[in-house]
Amino acid sequence: MSEISNYQRILAFDFGSKRVGIAIGQMITGQARPLEPIKVDNGKPNWQLLDPIIKEWQPSALIVGIPVNMDGSMSELGLRADKFRRRLAAQYDLPTHRVDERLTSFEAKGIQLQQDRRKSDFGKHSVDGLAAALIFETWVEHYYETGETDFYHPELKPLD
Repeated sequence: MSEISNYQRILAFDFGSKRVGIAIGQMITGQARPLEPIKVDNGKPNWQLLDPIIKEWQPSALIVGIPVNMDGSMSELGLRADKFRRRLAAQYDLPTHRVDERLTSFEAKGIQLQQDRRKSDFGKHSVDGLAAALIFETWVEHYYETGETDFYHPELKPLD
């Protein structure tokens, strides 16, 4: 738990089949703001685009949303997102944490529509960064309530 208190900036990721949404969050405020997403090509994120983001923001930790099915079972995209999380941990030597991110993209679309109905073309107006911000805020809220750093459906077995 003392390790978490040392966290200052945290990057949160919403792994998708076309883009990876990214948000930068602050533990002190519990809030995050979206950054520009990076493209995914054939299921693989462009790591060369991610390197300068990590260097610029110098996060203390990374959070990856793990999409699970509504019944709590692991989705194929969830397995790929966790593989992305493990690679992030290895490549950047930073603590990484998981959060159950069911419906964050749906919630992000609803927020965007409330803010500006003209941005209803989600291909043109990505909500991936906003979804990543919601992932961060969900994780922080859960951490402060429980002290747990990994938050995903309790029926799921650990992914490590």
